[in-house]
Amino acid sequence: MRILLLGGGSFVGRAIVTALLNDSHEPTLFSRGQTGTDLFPSVPRLIGDRETGDYAALKDGSWDAVVDTSGYVTRQVDQAMDALGDRVGRYLFISAQAVYVLDGVGPGSDESTPLRPPVRDPEVLTDATYGPAKVACEQDIVARFGERASIVRPGKVAGPHDNQDGLNYWVREAARGGRVEVPGDPEQPVQLIDVRDLAALAVRLLADDRGGAFNAVGETVTITALIETCAAAAGTTVEIVPVPARRVPLLQPDWPWSVRQRSAAKARAAGMPSTPLAVTVADVLAELS
Repeated sequence: MRILLLGGGSFVGRAIVTALLNDSHEPTLFSRGQTGTDLFPSVPRLIGDRETGDYAALKDGSWDAVVDTSGYVTRQVDQAMDALGDRVGRYLFISAQAVYVLDGVGPGSDESTPLRPPVRDPEVLTDATYGPAKVACEQDIVARFGERASIVRPGKVAGPHDNQDGLNYWVREAARGGRVEVPGDPEQPVQLIDVRDLAALAVRLLADDRGGAFNAVGETVTITALIETCAAAAGTTVEIVPVPARRVPLLQPDWPWSVRQRSAAKARAAGMPSTPLAVTVADVLAELS
C-alpha cells in the first residue's frame, strides 16, 4: 500500500513508518523537514508547513491512505483534506484519550463514552482545549470520509525514541535507586501504550481497510507497580515515599481514576498487540543508559 504520513519524523510517526516498512508498504512523508531528517533515507519526502497552510507539495500524487500524526486543530485537517481531494482512499487520524468526558465514566469505559464538546481552532492548545480540538478534528474527518475514516485514540504513549517525559521520568528516578518521591497517591492507576503497539494497530487498520474509533491503551497498573517494574529493569532497590501532590509526569490528581482504566477490547480485536510493560521499560532504560 502507498501511505502518506502527515508528520513521521519523530516518536509516533517514526514508529508508524518503521512498521509500514517492515510490512513492505510504501510510505511517503510530508513535513517541514526539520526533524528526523537522517531517518529512512529510502522514503520519499515532501516539504510543507501545516502551520502556514503550505500544502503545495501535495498537489500531485495519490495514496491508498493518509496517516495524520500532526493534526491538532480543524484548520490543519481541513486544509490537508482539501489539498488531497479524492486522491487518498482512507484517512487515519491519531487523536487522543482527552476527547472523552471525565464525569460519570466508570472503569472499563469504551469508545461509546460521550465526547467533550468540540472546539474549533483554539488560539492556544491547553489542557482545557486540547481534547475538544481533537474532537472537532475527528468530526470533520468523519464528515468527509465516513466509513473511510479511522480514528485512533492513544493513552499515554511510551517506548523507544520518546521525546517527552512520561515513562522516561520514572525510569530515571527508579534507576537511581533509593528514595523515590510520589507526589500523590502511589496507588493511582495509569495506562501506557507502547508506541510499537500503537504503530502496529495503525498499520493493521490500514491493511484491513477498517474504519471507526479505537482506544489504543495498554494494561492498567498503579504508579507503585510502574516504579517497581522500572527498578527491576535497572537492578535497583527503591523506597516509594508519598509526598504532597504536585505535577509530575503521569500523575494527575485532578483526573478521576476511572478514566485511566479504559477498555482496549476493540483495538485488541482489530489486531493491536500487547507488549509487556517490563519489555517497554527495559527498552527505554537501554536507550537512556
